[in-house]
Amino acid sequence: MLYMTVKEAAAKWGLGTRVVTLYCEEKKIQGALKRGNLWLIPEYAERPTDKRRREQLPSRPSLSDDLARLITSMGDAIVFHDTEVVSDSADDERIQIEYEAETSYLRGDFQKAVDCFEKTRGDDAARLCICLTAIAATISLGDYRMYTEIEDYLKKCINANKGSGAAAMAELALATAAVSVIAPTMAPDWLKDGDFGVLVPEAWPQALYLRAKYFVCLRRYDAGLAVAETALTLTAQPRGFTTMDIYQRLTCATACHCLGRDDEARRWLLEAMRLALPHGFVTPFAELITALGGLVEQCLQREFPAYYGPVLEQWKHTWKNWIEFHNQFTSDNITVILTPREYHLALLVAQHVPYDKIAKQYCISVGRLKNIMSEIYQKLQISSREELTKYII
Repeated sequence: MLYMTVKEAAAKWGLGTRVVTLYCEEKKIQGALKRGNLWLIPEYAERPTDKRRREQLPSRPSLSDDLARLITSMGDAIVFHDTEVVSDSADDERIQIEYEAETSYLRGDFQKAVDCFEKTRGDDAARLCICLTAIAATISLGDYRMYTEIEDYLKKCINANKGSGAAAMAELALATAAVSVIAPTMAPDWLKDGDFGVLVPEAWPQALYLRAKYFVCLRRYDAGLAVAETALTLTAQPRGFTTMDIYQRLTCATACHCLGRDDEARRWLLEAMRLALPHGFVTPFAELITALGGLVEQCLQREFPAYYGPVLEQWKHTWKNWIEFHNQFTSDNITVILTPREYHLALLVAQHVPYDKIAKQYCISVGRLKNIMSEIYQKLQISSREELTKYII
């Protein structure tokens, strides 16, 4: 029979040598023999179970399990009705904070939404849930410093929980920024592919919304419309509505408008307004004034004239913040937003190298180079070489 020393057993079981010696003395290791001052432990011996330690340290659910339970509870609880309350099942303080963050954001109180993020310090499951709203709020505030703080937290969470539901939820929160500032290349691969298996089903509505927005960012409007319509069918509430019910309808409106189907866009927009505006939820419409080319103003004047002023006023404040945030985000992430080849071409163009010289260097035609630069301008949401210079140089 082969034996181990106390030191070898301690290394194998991840224990201290004193603990292993104590187990031997208390006869907790089957087959252990003492020869002089030396204990010999059979190689097949198993690490003893310390019942006292097990009782002192009860097992805790993993972050992914706690997150799944919380998301499921939120899916049951945060549904808006004619009388706006959190459902009776929402006795969890964490759900109340999430509800407060969502309603604050929808009503344009972005700082309050960010403050709710701060309330979750030390509770990773609650913090991961609230990050999606908090990131959107920092963009509307133009608070890039706060965004980077949240971003750092999410990246650490991804590294510490790779391949888990917690990591996927953190990636989903970061994708909120990517599609909001029109940087779809930064979305996670599983979102691009539509593979939501790592998420609990209650998180799918948010994932479907971001996937639809991802397609709209790529100008694949038919695909974005199909995803948003499918999501509305799959997540229909028997009574009431959720935040995603508003935003999926607005994604349908945006896609239809970009496809030249303004009658359908108007129908989707009015549906969203009838859900949201009676609750004072003005933010979703302020966000889309520029994208919908006058449709928001027309619909407000037609059916909700009392909200015409508040929506436009919020747009005036947040549009400037969005531009500032977009510019800083793009500057910091330009080597991720652009491919290496696109970045090198953009750098040469920003340095005022002639197009014919660049085209010759890369063995492409001048026409092809102009098309590539047009795609780069679209990705960066700019229209000139002067604007490009601000990001590249």
